Amino acid sequence: MIWTWDVIRRIIEVLWVINIGLAIWTVFRSRRDIASTWAWLLVLSVFPVIGFIIYLFLGRQLSHDEIFAMKKAQQEVQERYLEKQRKRLEEHDLLPKADQEKRARMLTDLNLNNDKAILTLDNQVELFTDGNDLFDNIIANINQAKEFVDVEFYTFYSDELGHRVLSALEAAAKRGVKVRVLYDANGSHGTKARFFSNLRKLGGEAQPFISSSSKYKIRTPRLNYHLHRKLVIIDHTIGYIGGFNIGDQYVDKSPKFGHWRDTHMRVVGQAPIMMEFRFAMDWNTSCRKSHLPKYPLDNLEHIKLKRPSSKNDVAMQIVSSGPDSQDFAIRRGYEGIIATAKEYIYIQTPYLIPEPSILEALIIAAKSGVDVRIMVPCMPDHPFVYRATEYYAKYLTENGVKVYKYNNGFIHAKTVVSGSNISSVGSANQDYRSYSLNFEVNAFNYSPELTKKLKKIFEEDLKVSTLMTNEYFDKQSRWRKFKQYFSRLLSPIL
Repeated sequence: MIWTWDVIRRIIEVLWVINIGLAIWTVFRSRRDIASTWAWLLVLSVFPVIGFIIYLFLGRQLSHDEIFAMKKAQQEVQERYLEKQRKRLEEHDLLPKADQEKRARMLTDLNLNNDKAILTLDNQVELFTDGNDLFDNIIANINQAKEFVDVEFYTFYSDELGHRVLSALEAAAKRGVKVRVLYDANGSHGTKARFFSNLRKLGGEAQPFISSSSKYKIRTPRLNYHLHRKLVIIDHTIGYIGGFNIGDQYVDKSPKFGHWRDTHMRVVGQAPIMMEFRFAMDWNTSCRKSHLPKYPLDNLEHIKLKRPSSKNDVAMQIVSSGPDSQDFAIRRGYEGIIATAKEYIYIQTPYLIPEPSILEALIIAAKSGVDVRIMVPCMPDHPFVYRATEYYAKYLTENGVKVYKYNNGFIHAKTVVSGSNISSVGSANQDYRSYSLNFEVNAFNYSPELTKKLKKIFEEDLKVSTLMTNEYFDKQSRWRKFKQYFSRLLSPIL
């Protein structure tokens, strides 16, 4: 064959058509939202071969078998306990009917009907915005544990803080406390299974989450579907939930990020039992791969409907979401808060890549006179993702939303505060990944006192933040604006 330019051109055209056909077949054989479908078609079409390699790691969805196994494990808990509790809730008037409480009642019903999230009332909450204070308290509570300690984190690094936490867990196991650790293998990059060897020798148990175990990852490489939850539950009554992970950077020991600003809650009351339900479901699902003993469901306590013992008690629902469900519980909870706001909405998030429903809800609220403020970091931890965040920050700014850059280090908090008694604190960011790709958990709270504290924290953070104006974005270079627009095209898969 004579390799003329005409022959080469025809071969390229044929390969291109084959690539397009394969791209369409690859993307459409899985159920996706429209935005993600077009984003992946763009990647696979524009980057032949390389695009398919990217898809192998980032685009492959959980199989129907895996989703079925996860749902089955969850239903095993929910059908045994939560349905009974839901009926009991429906028989009781748990929240006042005053006008100012109607919004809380609506959001409670939304989370109950969408996620079977039981409302607990008698919770005392302590807020942490500094990692050193948080982990000092967690370790102190682990040292006092008598029955069990459940630990579930996206990141459990084998660094100085990781060894501190592990030492406390090993000491607990040595004195007879049941210790279980569940972590995401990808999020805990560099942490080997042998890191937990001594804990296992002492009677504790540790395993990676089902979607990221090393054995599983080799057979079916996948970088999506992370266990992004951050939970610690101790003796049924103490629970920690929020945005901090276990690693030195979270306690201000990273030269890149400097001060790490996050938000976590210590909860004492009945909400930790609901966190325990969440942990049990995740643990038992992961046992399908590790073959470790399942969480004994008979040990889970029943919820007893208790009215608040003081005005400072916090009504709370533990809401979770993930790719194993199409209910999008946390995202819909966010939408409920935004759609019903009348005075203000304060949001802190490290990643601002909202899908259209959240984006439009924020703009509608702002144009309706609601004071909508969003705080994002001043620096990227993922440059490509940060350019998409800048794009949406610019778009929201043009439509009346106030977007701020936090300048005192890196802000990683995932909080929403609104009105007199509405707030959410947890692991879910304002991006597609948290809405649909990651396994997340948030506490939705109905408390004037807690809301007031979170609002004050936001206002204190404003003092070290800069408002991003139209003039700020206009001064950016054309190259930076191009990167923002290009990143936005791929935002559904970031």
